Amino acid sequence: MKRSSVIRIADVALGFSFMLLGAYALATPAAAGYHLLKKVPLATAPGGGEYFDYITVDGPGRRVYVSHGTEVVVLDADKLSVVGTIGGLKRCHGVVLVNEFDKGFITDGDLEKVVVFDIKTLKVTGEVKTNQPDTDSLVYDPASKSIFTFNGNSKNTTVIDPVKETVVKTIDLGGGVEFPVADGKGMIYDNNEEKNDVVAIDTRALTIKARWPVAPAGTPVAMAMDRQHRRLFSAGRGPQMLVMMDADNGKVLQSFPITAGVDATIFEPETSLIFVSTREGMIHIFHEDSPDKLSEVETVKTEYGAKTMGLDPKTHNLYVSTSDFDPPLPPTEKQPNPLPRAKPGNFRVLVFGR
Repeated sequence: MKRSSVIRIADVALGFSFMLLGAYALATPAAAGYHLLKKVPLATAPGGGEYFDYITVDGPGRRVYVSHGTEVVVLDADKLSVVGTIGGLKRCHGVVLVNEFDKGFITDGDLEKVVVFDIKTLKVTGEVKTNQPDTDSLVYDPASKSIFTFNGNSKNTTVIDPVKETVVKTIDLGGGVEFPVADGKGMIYDNNEEKNDVVAIDTRALTIKARWPVAPAGTPVAMAMDRQHRRLFSAGRGPQMLVMMDADNGKVLQSFPITAGVDATIFEPETSLIFVSTREGMIHIFHEDSPDKLSEVETVKTEYGAKTMGLDPKTHNLYVSTSDFDPPLPPTEKQPNPLPRAKPGNFRVLVFGR
């Protein structure tokens, strides 16, 4: 009796293990096969210049929000035509949509504020002054129902009430902050490029809960999360690595080398794929084989400068933006390693798909 019970339990356990392995195997792509589908040229932003930053895709709303200097260009995700612009900005960075309030929010780093707009009409309806230089990336936290902006050179995060459109608190993060992710349960994780760590923020208490080093990566900037399995994907510029971390204790589980100038990392739950885009003109694609193991799938050539990225959850298409570039200016004490300069009038969005 005891022996047969043990055998039956072992058989059930073994069968369950094979089911799990089978599920991951079915999700594992033989080859992602991403390639260029289309180039979408866009006009020079008002005021000239060719600064560009984050791309936000609204899958259900079928819109793509492209940061472009003094304006955000809004594309139809299916026709890839311009449906509108949100202007009056000076140096825009990120866009986040809060559908429950029918509001969108745009960070303007030079004007030290967040612009509020109506998602349906794209009309600007208000603004919130952060009074923090380099108001850059931002994220909506559904647990606290708050917007968090991450202010790079100011080394802090500003918490905003999206209903009242007022600042709740500014939290010192002790170093140059970069891109964040929210787990939806009351935690936000943000890369700190100066401290070479990830900062874990309690969004209800509005306090720092933990700091975790990202070694062997360094200067971490891009971040994504597998919320189901509690895994963070942090990518750094020096050393140039992608690391997978445990979101509960900060343990680095795996790392992979990437090309220079990373600025975006995206996790797609449906395929368990991780996408990493870099200034060198590459999209590195990895697969989460299990919660503790990544594998490399492929590296897709894009164009130099295409470091920011958006993902359409409906079509699985990837969007990156770039321009033509002039040689860098001579080095200075303030900028010892200047980068090539984007040429006005050459801005474009590249669409990649399978």
